[in-house]
Amino acid sequence: MNSVKNNPAYSNTDTSKVNMNDEEWKKILSSEVYQVARQKGTESPWSSPLEKIKDKGTYYCAVCGNGLFVSDTKFESGCGWPSFYQPVTKGSVIYEVDNTYGMKRTEVMCGRCKSHLGHVFDDGPPPTGLRYCINGVVLDFKKAQKAEQKYKDGAKSK
Repeated sequence: MNSVKNNPAYSNTDTSKVNMNDEEWKKILSSEVYQVARQKGTESPWSSPLEKIKDKGTYYCAVCGNGLFVSDTKFESGCGWPSFYQPVTKGSVIYEVDNTYGMKRTEVMCGRCKSHLGHVFDDGPPPTGLRYCINGVVLDFKKAQKAEQKYKDGAKSK
């Protein structure tokens, strides 16, 4: 992601809370990421390449690098956004009531930087019955290196 280079808060290992004001974020993040993450926007459905990706790996917050979801919990919901049934840990995400646009929803935010990610609904698959509907623009995906190496080794032996 292009904002990682200039983002002092970005880390896939640091779990400390990030407290930056919106002006600081605006200088660091792309306009698309800023609009969704900090202004609680929504990307167009089916616009994210991450919606269809089936590779094994981890999805991180594009704003701060916090681990959010693993590919094993991703499923095709048909809603137009990447969907997961469970976060990496209970603290990976935080929740807030969202009554905007005349709807009763539960907003999902990054547990580290409090960036808006999307919403969670109770119409997902087992084992949780939840559907985390997440904007792809606020996700970074990193392939599982072990799985990637195994695939490459298997391709060489054929």
